Amino acid sequence: MPTTRSRKRARARFPTVIQKPRGVIHPRVQQVGPEHFGIVSVDCAKARFKWMFCDFYGNVFVPPTEVAHNRVELAAAIEQLRRAQAEHAVRDLLVAVERTGRYHHVPRNAFAQACADVRTVHPFTTKQFRQPSDPDIKTDDTDLAAIHRAAVNGFALAEAAALPQYRELQLAIRHRRDLVYKISALCCQIREHLDAAFPGYAACFANFWDSEVALLLVRHFASAEAMLQTGPAGLANWLRQQHVRFQERTLHTVLAWAQRAAPGDIAAQRHHRIALALDDDRVHKTQEIQALERDIAAQLVRTPYVLLLSFPGINVVSASDFAGEMGPIEDYATGKAITGRAGLFPCRYQSDQLDRADGPLVRRANRALRAAILGIADNLIVCNRYFGQLTAGWRAQGKDPRVSHVRVACRFCRIAFQIVAGRQVFRHPAIQQRHYILDKLNVFHREHHTPLDQTMPDLLAAIEQLPRSVHAQEARPLQEELDKIKAGRRRGPQLLGDILPIVLARLGFVGVQSTESGEQHPR
Repeated sequence: MPTTRSRKRARARFPTVIQKPRGVIHPRVQQVGPEHFGIVSVDCAKARFKWMFCDFYGNVFVPPTEVAHNRVELAAAIEQLRRAQAEHAVRDLLVAVERTGRYHHVPRNAFAQACADVRTVHPFTTKQFRQPSDPDIKTDDTDLAAIHRAAVNGFALAEAAALPQYRELQLAIRHRRDLVYKISALCCQIREHLDAAFPGYAACFANFWDSEVALLLVRHFASAEAMLQTGPAGLANWLRQQHVRFQERTLHTVLAWAQRAAPGDIAAQRHHRIALALDDDRVHKTQEIQALERDIAAQLVRTPYVLLLSFPGINVVSASDFAGEMGPIEDYATGKAITGRAGLFPCRYQSDQLDRADGPLVRRANRALRAAILGIADNLIVCNRYFGQLTAGWRAQGKDPRVSHVRVACRFCRIAFQIVAGRQVFRHPAIQQRHYILDKLNVFHREHHTPLDQTMPDLLAAIEQLPRSVHAQEARPLQEELDKIKAGRRRGPQLLGDILPIVLARLGFVGVQSTESGEQHPR
């Protein structure tokens, strides 16, 4: 006979129901009765979808019906559903739509007009509920039956409504990521064509893509012989006319290459023209990425995720990537919920005495969120001294580097949840220094040449997300920057001199005193 303590321990260990928390429907079914609870199953395709209406037991009210994605047929389907609901005295209703790319958005939005509870069923779930009853048979009708069984068993899950602010940030950050992948491919193609036209030329530069001289020379000179004929003085004069900064040793290195350069490949001139055309595309995409990053920063500062900039090793792009894939922090109960959605936990296989608890990462997860978190983990290992030393210690113990990356990612998720959900800046007992959010934004906009009319609203919006207790700390580096501008030690355009006094006034520290010589701020 189990004791009260053992029963409580069993209830704490095992759930009271085996349905998914967001898919449970049996309390509603018990309230109205199974014969009065309706389930609409929807199987989606690109230009049309098929739907079926049954009660909880599976008695069909509306047989499988095809509906095209147009306003007339969608309205007719909704009207047919309402008539069937009234005819069969259905008092409660659930719509289960199979998630299929973007194609399920049309029926989901349409049925939301007739039913407040529209849920989604994962295609993997449909497959698992279809195979036991219809093995090796896959049709729209069998899918509809499987969707119905999944909804009955609690696998039609409610999704949190996407806020437009986070949806726009997600689309922007994914578009930027796509452009970065395309630029990487373009760089490989440009190098291939340049090696065919100018063999060995790219090796003259330590960082080919960061050099202003590298591609400018091959744009003006059609061959290595043309560079030799111009000579070092001619190359230097031409670069000065183009207002390009360079070093004399770079020109000597290029001319030394030109003296012993191998002849170009067959159709070298064609390779040269193709490389220049591809470089034009690369430059255009680079400018597009820069403009997109300014827009991403403007969206980030209007969310609490901007507080992640106080985390050493996280910049504007990585914080925006994390925010866009996460969505509102209110959708997560704990930091463990973040790692659960991202699938940052191992597979487990247990049967009888066999228990393999440390398998690879689970396959079915939000891959985009996982990639964003693991990308941040890579940055923390390289740019954050604490996590770098922690990883080095694990490496010395013989730990798998993949395990170290996942451990860093999980620790970041816990810290990030405390920062964003708690509306506080970075604090960690092992790291006494933190980064300043407004200072990071200031540097970001200066590097991206952001116009004044965009920089000011971003900094003011970031102040609205800061807790008042850190306003004094955030004002110190800005005051130091303003002092440098007033003293004339900052070169270039000084538009920040117009911005910083307004930002400091908003922080409430117009008269912040700079530190004396030799005194150091905690950074």
